[in-house]
Amino acid sequence: MASARGAVQRGGDTFPSGKRHVRALPPMKTESFDFTLPEELIAQHPAEPRDSARLLRVGAALEDHRVRDLPDLLRPGDLLVLNDTQVLPSRLHGRRGEAKVEVTLHKPEGRIEDCPARWRAFARPAKRLRDGNEIVFDESLRARVAAKGEAGEVTLEFDREGQALFAALMALGAMPLPPYIKREAGGDPRDHVAYQTHFARNPGAVAAPTAGLHFTPGLLAALAARGIETAFITLHVGAGTFLPVKTEQASDHVLHAETAILSAETAARIEAARRAGGRIVAVGSTSLRTLESRADEAGHLTPGESEVDLFILPGYRFKLVDLMITNFHLPRSTLFMLVAAFSGLPRMKAAYAHAVAQRYRFYSYGDCCLLEPGP
Repeated sequence: MASARGAVQRGGDTFPSGKRHVRALPPMKTESFDFTLPEELIAQHPAEPRDSARLLRVGAALEDHRVRDLPDLLRPGDLLVLNDTQVLPSRLHGRRGEAKVEVTLHKPEGRIEDCPARWRAFARPAKRLRDGNEIVFDESLRARVAAKGEAGEVTLEFDREGQALFAALMALGAMPLPPYIKREAGGDPRDHVAYQTHFARNPGAVAAPTAGLHFTPGLLAALAARGIETAFITLHVGAGTFLPVKTEQASDHVLHAETAILSAETAARIEAARRAGGRIVAVGSTSLRTLESRADEAGHLTPGESEVDLFILPGYRFKLVDLMITNFHLPRSTLFMLVAAFSGLPRMKAAYAHAVAQRYRFYSYGDCCLLEPGP
């Protein structure tokens, strides 16, 4: 594959962004990835302690476990790859005159490390906002509407940047929880800890890499004692990751790009683990997509920083990842399509039906799966 950006792989063919070829497997309808989920199974708070969450092992058979069982489900020499991005409290409540406005920042216009003044954001309500309107979030923080986009998106220009803006976000912002987690206006202060992995260290995400939420210091120590190592990538999760697919054909959906960083150290450790016979275990879809986007056809990695919008559908040929740990995802979502590509759509539909019957908890604060590759 010549470029990781903007590519859908199906049946070995690569489709560069904007040049989607019709050769390949028959197209898959988005409705093929639908399933029924009772609303009461959507988790509103995480399990306590985190590693007490349930884990469904999905392979030739289905096995019910707990996350704390992971050291016994993996082998010495396996390498877990986790995403160390840190979620910004990027949901802000303010006023335009007397009207209330909620905005969720989702992409800076510049390097995230610089915390620039201009950000793309989703606003509610957006239809009454006009270019030049001022939104007051606090006496210490204001922003001007610099431009309006589609589907509620606006570009905001804050009255500060850099460390001053970062400090204001940390003081005033709420965690950008997905809409299926219900919170009162202003959010729940407990989410500042709960919606962050224990190993988060690189600020820039507007959504958590949720598979990583299950890992506690005790679990990481138990894995290390078993001879199972950990390594880290950084992918700043964007809001587009969780957008529903509205196109009739799944491959017509466009995945938003996200910034990913694979260090030379992590690439070298992955190569060493593979040479020694260890398996590469991607913790979450973000880790998997980062690794697959930086791997060539032989599975060799090129470290570096890039924009990743690799959209994985059934038929994709995985080059590097051997196992995957991931939460239970939304129907018709790109994330459910990815796990269907990894383990097979019939197997994943059976796994989700089992999870519903056994009352597993779904989505960001829910339980998780350990996925083996499909036949």
